[in-house]
Amino acid sequence: MLEIRHLKTLHALREADSLVEAAERLHLTQSALSHQFKELEERLGLPLFVRKTKPIRFTSAGLRLLQLADATLPLLRGAERDIARLAGGTAGRLHMAIECHSCFQWLMPTIDQFRDAWPEVELDLASGFAFAPLPALARGDLDLVVTSDPVDLAGITYVPLFTYEAMLAVANQHPLAGKPYIVPQDLLDQTLITYPVERDRLDIFTRFLEPADIEPAAVRTSELTVMMMQLVASGRGVCGMPHWALHEYSSRGYVKGKRLGEKGLFATLYAAVRTDMLDAPYMRDFLLTAKDTSFATLDGVSAVR
Repeated sequence: MLEIRHLKTLHALREADSLVEAAERLHLTQSALSHQFKELEERLGLPLFVRKTKPIRFTSAGLRLLQLADATLPLLRGAERDIARLAGGTAGRLHMAIECHSCFQWLMPTIDQFRDAWPEVELDLASGFAFAPLPALARGDLDLVVTSDPVDLAGITYVPLFTYEAMLAVANQHPLAGKPYIVPQDLLDQTLITYPVERDRLDIFTRFLEPADIEPAAVRTSELTVMMMQLVASGRGVCGMPHWALHEYSSRGYVKGKRLGEKGLFATLYAAVRTDMLDAPYMRDFLLTAKDTSFATLDGVSAVR
């Protein structure tokens, strides 16, 4: 009764959150996708999701099939990967750089899994903080760059990994801790702690403070997330940070995370790849593994709409 395509379409619907977007991801018409779901539901004798709900609300039967999809599709990709290796094309190079201080938390498990699956691929990882990685990617010195700041460059494709919320970390006893959300004016008398990167690469400046023409009282930098959290917890400043990196500390009551703006400040993390490498089997597998690992390990991330 069940086919792999059914699991893939259910998985796509959960990520896309609408039939229209799911159809686009699967390169189908909305009519064809609706027909596929109707046919499957008639076979099963049960509805799989509630129509005209946003976000999509799955029935118990739909949730059970999603559990099967989560267990089966990675195994299927693993088998396809092994077959691709047998067919050749297993050797290659994957030199990457990271423009995100917080990304090591999920990227290292991705790299470990990839290394086991593709032992013949030459793998190298560098920090992109001391040089400009995107121009290096365009020159061919690198093969992939993890970034939240896409720049239009010839021959470079940006593959969205996930959407995340940027938040503000404050001490538990901080006056801002009781506010429902933070507005730019709240930072006028605050010391803002950031990673040591240019302002034009920090969302809290480019998309929160600068549009309101607000400058914090002082700016302090730190290389290490744990050090930034210690400074925040001791009342030495406040800190902008992705939700997934902050959650490790806020969930234990070490600091509080506050939303930036009433509706929140959201950004997307990308894998920048040279376009001519997108079809390499090991590159496709790395991107899929990176997405799977991030959704499995990070709190507060979502599929890119």
